[in-house]
Amino acid sequence: MTRAEIQFIRSLADKRTRDEERLFVAEGRKLVEEIASSHLRIRNIYTTRKDFVGDNVEVVTDKDMERISQLKSASDTLAVVEQPRYRLDVKQLGEKLTLALDGVQNPGNLGTIIRLADWFGVEDIVCSAECADCYNPKVVQATMGAILRVRVHYTNNLSGVLSSAAESDKPIYGTLLDGDNIYNAKVENRGIIVMGNEGRGVSAECRATLTHKLLIPPYPADAPTSESLNVAMATGIILAEFRRR
Repeated sequence: MTRAEIQFIRSLADKRTRDEERLFVAEGRKLVEEIASSHLRIRNIYTTRKDFVGDNVEVVTDKDMERISQLKSASDTLAVVEQPRYRLDVKQLGEKLTLALDGVQNPGNLGTIIRLADWFGVEDIVCSAECADCYNPKVVQATMGAILRVRVHYTNNLSGVLSSAAESDKPIYGTLLDGDNIYNAKVENRGIIVMGNEGRGVSAECRATLTHKLLIPPYPADAPTSESLNVAMATGIILAEFRRR
């Protein structure tokens, strides 16, 4: 590999460069092979394995792979992938079950939520601008390939998007401490589920758009317990309950 190639791939660890180039890095043979068979376009594949066959594949040394890897322990295969372009159709948003993330900033949480969405058949996630970048290497790895099947959108005005959906008679759900017990509440398999920031929860602007407030109750209800659930864990519980209905 040339020094310029190495520097360019390493530069994709920075969000600004990823956005300018419309590229991201994916690592691991299984993930790269899955991307190669998907709708996403791969720019280049770098691998230490001589048995890896495909287009735009370059065999590199272990040392070069360590230089370009964005993981603590370098994998044997890395791909530079073009970011997909998705159109956010606000009018159709909420016709099916949709997730909206209000300031979810931890890459691991975002990656896990994308993976949960994939598992529970949620095709679209709408993120506020404050959310972690879905093409952050940590997020990509945490999705375990779900980033290929779930469309992630970003907006500078999440509360406005939610308001428009509510005006179109779409249910807007959110988890709050003063909400109704989710196991007793009436819910539909359509609408938008809003999940809030790890520390602050759902913002006041987005809270004002909610049509249904839900609570995941602790058990037993009167026992001392943790202050709150991890946002990714809470998302899994909520999606499981919606799909159970």
